[in-house]
Amino acid sequence: MSSEEITVVHLMRHGEVHNPDGVLYGRRPGYHLSDLGRKMADRVAEHLAERDITHVVSSPLERAQETATPIAGAHNLELATDERLIEAANVFEGKTFGVGDGALKKPGNWKYLTNPFRPSWGEPYIEQVVRMMAALGAARDAARGHEAVAVSHQLPIWIVRSFAERRRLWHDPRKRQCTLASLTSFTFHGDKIISVGYSEPARDLVPSHLLAGAKPVKGKTKAFGA
Repeated sequence: MSSEEITVVHLMRHGEVHNPDGVLYGRRPGYHLSDLGRKMADRVAEHLAERDITHVVSSPLERAQETATPIAGAHNLELATDERLIEAANVFEGKTFGVGDGALKKPGNWKYLTNPFRPSWGEPYIEQVVRMMAALGAARDAARGHEAVAVSHQLPIWIVRSFAERRRLWHDPRKRQCTLASLTSFTFHGDKIISVGYSEPARDLVPSHLLAGAKPVKGKTKAFGA
């Protein structure tokens, strides 16, 4: 294979999930796209329809698989699955995180909040980097000289982007630039990342309180790490 090949891997965050109880669903099964989430997936499939995509792969979780399916269909590709694209593990799975209520008000959970740099409440950031870089490399290899789409989740995407752009891994979750159905695109020259881009093809469909930098609204969760 030529070291001069240019390959693009688009890391896509899944669309909106049907989650009326505001649960931090994490790796739990059974959480599917909402009707709006399906519209987001279709919008991105339309956006990418003319791109040179030869490989589509997804996290094993339902919401990611459902997001990837119309993209794979638009290019007549079989959808692959990579366990390394899965959501970050989190001890707060199954709990609510509303503003002014939820898990953070319970003293029994405070022991998990002692170290934001690792972080103490879930999968270490460096472990997310290792697995996501491996998944990126696998998608790149599967689409050498072309483009790939890999559907994953907000936190792992933001962490691997931060690593690639040489930023610290610990951060304020409210400031992640990784909205629903967004594309974080890694361009490779051979095996080397030479640029990282970001776009939001379905931005007009995303509820305003879920956009990056939006102020918290009581009763509406940001679904951190979703």
